[in-house]
Amino acid sequence: MENCLFCKIAAGTVPAQKVYEDAEFLAFNDIFPAAPIHLLIIPKHHVATLSDCTSSDTELLGRMLALVPKLAEQQGCHVQLDDAGNRIGGYKTLINSGPDGGQEVYHLHVHVIGGPRPWHGKNIQI
Repeated sequence: MENCLFCKIAAGTVPAQKVYEDAEFLAFNDIFPAAPIHLLIIPKHHVATLSDCTSSDTELLGRMLALVPKLAEQQGCHVQLDDAGNRIGGYKTLINSGPDGGQEVYHLHVHVIGGPRPWHGKNIQI
């Protein structure tokens, strides 16, 4: 899409702090992070919202979500076991859809949000 910010980032015409890229997806740091770790994962193929996805996008969505734990581990916010066998760490995933859903850029994207809490006093209600 000609005026889509994330399409421009995927095309390389707008810079971003990339943390992952393959033929289908791009992940980069959010420019207004809500936590110490705040990534956005986008498909390079333009889809405006999750509501615009059809059954033909099922595999794309599955592969996109499968990236989340891989990238969370690379960023150091994955779920793991401590010495006592307790789960520690973790992250949130979020997909905003439409204006009432808080979507600001109309290109499907998954937020991966993590890091030690509290998140530097930020009042995050997600």
